[in-house]
Amino acid sequence: MCPNKAESQTVEFKESWRDENLKSLCAFANTEGGRLIVGIDNDGNVVGIKNSKKLLEDLPNKINDILGIVPDIKLSRKQNKEIITIKTDYSYAPVSYHGKFYIRSGSTNQELKGKELTKFMLSKSGKDWEEYIESNSSGDDINAETVEMFKRSAAKRLSLIKQEKDNHVLLEKLNLIEDGKLKRAGILLFGKNPKKYFTGAYIKVGKFLSDTDVISSDDILGNLFEQVEKTLELLKSKYLVSVIGYKGLYRNETLEYPEEALREAVTNAVVHRDYVGAHTQIKVYPDKLVLWNEGGLPSGMKIDDLKKSHASKPRNELIADVFFKAGLIETWGRGTVKIIEECKKTGLPEPEFKEEFGGFSVYFYKKTDFYSEDNLKKLGLNQRQIKLAFYIKENKSANLSSLEGIMPDVSRKTLYRDLRELVDKNVLKATGAKKLRMYKPINLK
Repeated sequence: MCPNKAESQTVEFKESWRDENLKSLCAFANTEGGRLIVGIDNDGNVVGIKNSKKLLEDLPNKINDILGIVPDIKLSRKQNKEIITIKTDYSYAPVSYHGKFYIRSGSTNQELKGKELTKFMLSKSGKDWEEYIESNSSGDDINAETVEMFKRSAAKRLSLIKQEKDNHVLLEKLNLIEDGKLKRAGILLFGKNPKKYFTGAYIKVGKFLSDTDVISSDDILGNLFEQVEKTLELLKSKYLVSVIGYKGLYRNETLEYPEEALREAVTNAVVHRDYVGAHTQIKVYPDKLVLWNEGGLPSGMKIDDLKKSHASKPRNELIADVFFKAGLIETWGRGTVKIIEECKKTGLPEPEFKEEFGGFSVYFYKKTDFYSEDNLKKLGLNQRQIKLAFYIKENKSANLSSLEGIMPDVSRKTLYRDLRELVDKNVLKATGAKKLRMYKPINLK
């Protein structure tokens, strides 16, 4: 057996050389480098090669001519058989094989197409998508009202911004204009109609009874500052319920999900989303709200990292910088922590973060009735036990004798066993000695 017992992201075995093996070298170069070992079968068994001398002469030129890279090629012996190892480093320039681009995914080669190819080419260019200029853009694309709003917000942090009267000069100072043309980030941030240039640059909000039953939906257009504000206003006015209460003589309204948590989530979405992809989506269900965004977490970051202060790795640095200057985001990686804190502060369950469907989701959940039938079923209770829990919750308390009266067909022994299980599962609490024992809902004193 070969020391490398299995193929992986950076290792592939081939029994013999075929020119189609160049596809694997292309994928290695485009991903993180790797080794193609010729003379070993897929199971890691050494089978050796017979034409090693010719391969050593032909492969360097062939690989360079077709792929444009210079690999490290070595001949060695394993189990008295000759094998060739072709080591390819990561290439900062894109590498193609017969006009197609491949990357390594696990132990397989994947051809890049469509938006994935676009993202790949951008990553190799040394510039982010947002940094490219739009050649057809002009000063007429700028929304002057948004610029003035930004000046007022940013003045708290950068007084020089408010003093700048010329909007064109201001955007140049923000690195949003190059050679007299707006960069993509500039259009997204301050444009009158970014969707004119980028068809997916909007937010869709929908109300759902289930995943397939849509009641209504709205598209939210405008620049990113406008999208954040319009989305929050629409959620408050049409999609979410506000609970009205009074503090002393003063009337107040409390949104069913904390507004600050929603603002943070929507702001993070427009700042960190991948704009080479689908629009941002917000789905409002009877029991939850789900915000989905194109693009996953930065490399090396895990979902658990979002529950604590973490390194800030913005996908769109120009956009993030302008939102920071406006005082709308922090640069310390606390956005997700703030979302969690705001939900806990209002007694809501902790929101859930997921990487799914090629993007990133935030799940907000409503308060759940602990004594709902669905929740009690999740605890593994049977219908008789659920009936007992309902009765005791409704009547505030009960003892074994009173419960025998409402469930005459159930033996005392069975009732006692059910009550003990309800206590064990923290559905009820028991007080008093056995003969006088009273059972109460767990959330009542």
